[in-house]
Amino acid sequence: MDPVPTEASAVPTRTSAPRAGGARRVERLGHATGVLLVLSGLTHLVVFAVDGGPWDGPVSWRKPVTFGVSFGVTLIAVVWVTSYLRVGTRLRTLLLAVFAADCVVEVGGITLQAWRGVPSHLDMQPPFDTAVSMTLAVGGGVLVVLLTVFAVASFRHRPSGPAGMDLAVRSGFAILLVALASGAAMIARGVVLTRTGHQEAAYHSTAPLKPLHGVSLHAVLVLPALAWLLSRTPWSEPLRRRILYAAIGSYVTAVVGAGVWAALAY
Repeated sequence: MDPVPTEASAVPTRTSAPRAGGARRVERLGHATGVLLVLSGLTHLVVFAVDGGPWDGPVSWRKPVTFGVSFGVTLIAVVWVTSYLRVGTRLRTLLLAVFAADCVVEVGGITLQAWRGVPSHLDMQPPFDTAVSMTLAVGGGVLVVLLTVFAVASFRHRPSGPAGMDLAVRSGFAILLVALASGAAMIARGVVLTRTGHQEAAYHSTAPLKPLHGVSLHAVLVLPALAWLLSRTPWSEPLRRRILYAAIGSYVTAVVGAGVWAALAY
C-alpha cells in the first residue's frame, strides 16, 4: 500500500526541466541589468569621494549611490525569487521585463538629476524637473503594482523550492509590502506638501519613513537566501526551520521597531 503523502512531501519543488526561452532571456536580462545598476551606484560612490558635497539632502550623490545599489539588488532578487512562484511563464516574463525597464527609468532619472544638481523627487517648479519628478512617481506606482502581483501570487499558491523556501518567500513578500506602503506614503505626503507651497518641508518629510522603507525592502532577498543556504547544510529540517523562524522573527522585530520610530517622528 502506497504511503499517504505528508504536507512536507506535497510541497512542490523546483525541477531541473529547462524553462522556456523567453523566461531564460528575461532572467539573463534582469540579472545583467541589476548588475549594471549596482555598478552605477558604486561608480557614483567614487564620484562622491572625489567631488564631495553633502551626503544627505534632496541634492546629493547619496541618491544615485543608494538607489542604484538598492534597485540593482532588488531586481536581481526578484528575478531569482519569482522563479519559485507558480506564475505562468508568459506573465512572469512580461512582468519581469516591465520591472527591469522601470528600475532603469527610476535609477536613470535620479542619476540624471544628481548630475544636473537638482532634486529628483518632489521638484514641481521648472517643466523639465516636474516631468522627471512625475515620471519617477508614476514609475514608483508601477513598481508597487508589479511587486504586489508577485506577492499575491506567492500566497495564492505555495512557492516551490527546498524546505522552508515557501515560508521565506511569503514572509519576504509580506515584509516587502510594508516597504511599498511606506514608499507610497513618502511620495503622497511629499506631493501634498509641494502642492500646498511647502517645498522645503516636502524634501524633509520623507526622513522618518526612510529607515522603515530601507529595512523592509530587502527581506525578499535576505530571507529566501537564508532558506537556500540552510538547505545546503547537513542540519536536520526541524533545526533549519527553527533558524528560519528566528530570522523571520528578528526581521519582523526590526521592521516593527522602524515603524514605531517612524510613527513617533512622523
